[in-house]
Amino acid sequence: MSAPEIHPQAAVAASAKLGAGVRVGAYAIVGEDVEMGEGCVLHAHAVVHGPCKVGRDNIFYPFCVVGGDPQDLRFRGERTQLTVGDGNTFREYVTISRGTVGGGGKTTLGSGSLFLASSHVGHDCHVGNNVLFVNGATLAGHVTVEDYATIGFQSPVHQFCRVGRYAYIGASTVITQDVLPFSRVVTDRETRNYGVNTIGLERKGFSDERLKSLGRAFRLLLRSKMNTTQALAEMRKSLGESEDVQELIRFIEAAERGIVK
Repeated sequence: MSAPEIHPQAAVAASAKLGAGVRVGAYAIVGEDVEMGEGCVLHAHAVVHGPCKVGRDNIFYPFCVVGGDPQDLRFRGERTQLTVGDGNTFREYVTISRGTVGGGGKTTLGSGSLFLASSHVGHDCHVGNNVLFVNGATLAGHVTVEDYATIGFQSPVHQFCRVGRYAYIGASTVITQDVLPFSRVVTDRETRNYGVNTIGLERKGFSDERLKSLGRAFRLLLRSKMNTTQALAEMRKSLGESEDVQELIRFIEAAERGIVK
């Protein structure tokens, strides 16, 4: 792969390390202590601040700011960082904050995710792989988003919440509690869990058997007359062989803010 291509009107810090094939466009900025893997592309006016370690083949569109200072009143310039995996796309005006000392000092992003325009990941968040952030999707600090989740248009997620694997959050849905894996959560006057994210899971290759097991689990949890503890006991008894259901149970038991039902 060829040497990095840096536009003469770009600004690249002396301490930055650029991998082979990196392209930096006009007026783009690569800050101090940025390490960028092979094949990354910074379009004109894109900004990546450090300390930040970025994997391969990430694309940064104009006016995104990745690795900026945390938006936290307690931040006093401490050295914190952001790590980014491979093959992510950051569209226009996306903002990703580094961590804070109080939150562990690091924000982490996995690989293969798409961050649409004006979406935001706050300090000390941990985002998995193949996640979709629709326009204006916003994570407050200390949020965990697991693999294959979708955060809908203009949907804010409260600090310290978790969003489980394959979950789908509909547009303009305010999230203040943990969102169960495999579920579809949409606001209709109030935020409700509408059960299994069937269409999304089918697109991800889930078999009919897996979908049926999850459907039965969610019916026990959301539509039966059982409370959550009783529903979990019945799920263990009748659906305990399903790895997906076991994941659902573990997620519920670890919830500190309650779950969306």
